[in-house]
Order: sequence, then structure tokens, then C-alpha cells
Amino acid sequence: MQHIEFFHIDHFEKNYHRVKPQESLAHLIDFFWETDFEGLWQQYPEGFSDALFPNVGYTYLINLGTPFTMQVDNTLFDMKTDGFLPRHKAIECYHRPGNVLFGIKFKISPVIFKTKINFAEYREFIYPLSYLMDHATIDKVKRVSSFGERVDVLSSYFTSIIDSYAGSWEPIRIVSEILEHCYTQNDFKTAVEDFAAKYNISSRTLHRYFETTTSLSSKKALQIMRIRKAVEQLTNSPENFNYSIYGYYDHSHFYKHLRQFMQKETLKNLQPHLKLLGKLHKGKEK
Repeated sequence: MQHIEFFHIDHFEKNYHRVKPQESLAHLIDFFWETDFEGLWQQYPEGFSDALFPNVGYTYLINLGTPFTMQVDNTLFDMKTDGFLPRHKAIECYHRPGNVLFGIKFKISPVIFKTKINFAEYREFIYPLSYLMDHATIDKVKRVSSFGERVDVLSSYFTSIIDSYAGSWEPIRIVSEILEHCYTQNDFKTAVEDFAAKYNISSRTLHRYFETTTSLSSKKALQIMRIRKAVEQLTNSPENFNYSIYGYYDHSHFYKHLRQFMQKETLKNLQPHLKLLGKLHKGKEK
């Protein structure tokens, strides 16, 4: 069984715990999550997969159970321990009985305050989480007994980093403000040069800030954000959908971007972009 983001909505809502971060972390973290698959193994004794489309930012994965297999684009990784992975490519996780995962979905990882890591150098594979988080903190997350406790442990951990280093690195503030503005205002038409001028920096510098903090160019990050917002509305409220809300010039412009976004080798026969457009047509018939 393959569960697909935007299609198998019930699966992702019922079998994943999700909670948003406290307000002080909201500009950096999208949400904390943890799998809850105990009720599924009888139905899927050989396992199942969960497929997700590209996103902005990074995910930290902490393995609370048995080994699992993660596919990033077309590359498979056998995961026995913990890792962090870029989210700008399609991913698919192949779950087997005994799998339990805890994760943090970042816009920008707060660790960048502390290590000054350049995320543009870590965007092709899954990397050991120990590159970014000390073993003592990872072990503490694994020792506590509940999802809520794990969230509390890491909220305190990331807050302490921000309190110690906040204000020391301007690129984080600039990129997080632009991402927040574009997401909340559906502003996908403002030129990068205009954003750069607002912060009194060059467009080349702004591109470098985006690559360092998110691994992506400013254009790529905002394009992914735009299509995801459009697809979310198309999925949840097709009768109210209009491509122009998200800055697409016409239907063909939107269709081209939708098709590129939903291309995934294991979904070739499904043609998910056409299935979503079918929902749009049904919505308008109501």
C-alpha cells in the first residue's frame, strides 16, 4: 500500500501526531511529528509506504523503533539510526512493523545560529543527525516516554540555542521574514531584487542567504512554497481555487508547475496532477 500526500489525507491526519511549535520557534519550525502505526500492522503485515512531495526546509528524523528505508528522489537509503534530510525533493518512506519515527519539520534549523553550517552543502542525501545535534540530546529524546515530552525536550533545546545566539546572524532573520511574508500574503510576484532592496543588500547576497539557510535559491524556495499552497487549497477547497491567487499567469502556467511538482518515479502510473485537476473540475460543477 502506498499512501500519497494530498490524496490519502485521513492516513496522514490519523496516523501521524503533529503539533505546531511554541510561538518563539514558529518562524523556524513548521511542526513536530511522530508516527502512530500500531493500528495498521494487522491490515498491512508486509508494511506500506508514505510518499511526500517536495517542500521547503529540512526534516530531522529520530528513529524510535526498527530500521526503515527512505527514498529521496530515486535513491534508496537503509536507515538504522537518525538523520536529517533536505525536503526539496520527493521522498518516500517504506515502513515495516516495528517502525516508529519522531521528526521535526524545519523552515530553517536553529542549529545554524550555533554552527554556521552552510546547508547548500547538504542537499543531495540523508545525513547523520549527529552532524547537527549532540548524542546526549538525541538520547534524551529517546529516553522520555511520550510525544509531548519529546516536544518539550527539543523545544527547550532549540530555545536555548536561540537565546544564546539570536541576533548574531542577520541572514536568518531576513530569510525567515521573507518566507513568512510570502506564505501569509500569497506574494509570489515580488521580484528577488525588490526584496533585496528592502534589506539594503544585493540580490546575489540574498540568494546566498537563502542557499546557506534553506539549501535552495530564493526562487526555488518560493516556487516550492507557492505550488504547495496552491495544491493544498486545490485538495481541500477546489470550489474556491483560482490559480491567479498564487501569482500564476494562466491555467497553462499553473498546469506546467503542477506537473513538475508532482513528478515522481513511483507515481508514474497514477498521474497525480491530472487527478487533482479532476477534483478542481468537480468542485466547479457543484
